[in-house]
Amino acid sequence: MPSENDVTRILQRTDRGEDGAAVALLPLVYDELHELARAHMQREPSDHTLQATALVHEAFLRLVNEKEVGWKGRGHFFGAAAVAMRRILVDHARRRRAAKRGGGAERVELTPTLEAPGSDEDVLAIDEALERLSARDPRKGRIVELFYFAGLDTHEVARCLEISTRTVQREWRYAKAWLHAEVRGSGA
Repeated sequence: MPSENDVTRILQRTDRGEDGAAVALLPLVYDELHELARAHMQREPSDHTLQATALVHEAFLRLVNEKEVGWKGRGHFFGAAAVAMRRILVDHARRRRAAKRGGGAERVELTPTLEAPGSDEDVLAIDEALERLSARDPRKGRIVELFYFAGLDTHEVARCLEISTRTVQREWRYAKAWLHAEVRGSGA
C-alpha cells in the first residue's frame, strides 16, 4: 500500500494541473477505490447493471477532472471518492426508477445503524434524507458521507474535517438518529 505522503504529493501535483499526475495517481489508489466500489455495490440490489470497475473509473474521472479542489491528503481524496460513487449510484437509481415506474419513491425503514439499502428506492430515500441533513448541518452531512460511504474511521474523519474525535463521535450519533427518523417519515 502506498504511503499517505505519496498519495498526497501526487494529489498536489494533480491540483497544480501537472501532466501525468492523474496517470501516476491511479495505480496508487486503484485497489482501495475498487474495494470501496465493491462495498458500495454490495449495498445495491443484486440485479444492478453497474459494475464495481465501472464505478471506480467514473468516480476517478470525476475526481481528477475537478478544478481547484485543494486536496488535503489521502482521507480527503477517499472521502471525495465515496461521495462521487454515491452520486453516481443515486443518479443511476434515479434513471432506473424513472424508466421503470415513472417516479414516486416509496418510504422505507432504515435502522439507526444505517443498514445497507436494498433497492433503488432505498438508495434514493437515504440520499434525500442525507441532502436534507446536509442542508441543515453541512458538517454532520459530511461526517455521514465519510463514515458510511467512504468507510473512514473516527480518526480519519476527524483529521479530514479538522475537528476532534469526540466531536465526530457525538455528531455521528446524532446524524444516524436524525437520518433514521427522516427515512421512517417521522421527521427529526
